Amino acid sequence: MTTELSMLLGVVAILFASNLIAAMAGIRVIGVNAALGNRDDIPTPFPGFAGRAGRNAGNHAFGLLLFAPLVLIAAQIDVSNSTTILAAQMYFFARLAHAALYIFGVPYIRTLAFGVGVVALIMFAWGAFV
Repeated sequence: MTTELSMLLGVVAILFASNLIAAMAGIRVIGVNAALGNRDDIPTPFPGFAGRAGRNAGNHAFGLLLFAPLVLIAAQIDVSNSTTILAAQMYFFARLAHAALYIFGVPYIRTLAFGVGVVALIMFAWGAFV
C-alpha cells in the first residue's frame, strides 16, 4: 500500500472516530431513549461540545469527498512521488489537528489547520496531475 493510500485510510479512520464522538456527545445531550426513538423529537442543533462534534464530522466528510478521489485516481494511474506523499501526509495531520481543535472549540488555530489541508489538496493535485 502506498503512503498516499495509507493516509487516505487514516483520514477515513478520523471520520469514523469523529462520527462516534458526535454520536456519543449527542446521546449525552438528549439521552439514550431519545436517541433510540424517533428523530422528530430531537432538538437541533445541539449546543456546545455535541454541536461542535457534529459539525466537525460533517466538515470532515466533505473534505474526504475531495481527498479520496484524488488519492484513488493517482493510485489508479500509478502516480506516487515526493509531492503526493508529502501532500497526503500534510492533509492527514491537518485534518487530525482540525478535528481535535474543532471539537474542543479552539478558534483561529482550527482555521489555520483547515487552511493547511486546503493547501495539501492543491499540492496533491499539482503533484499528481501536472
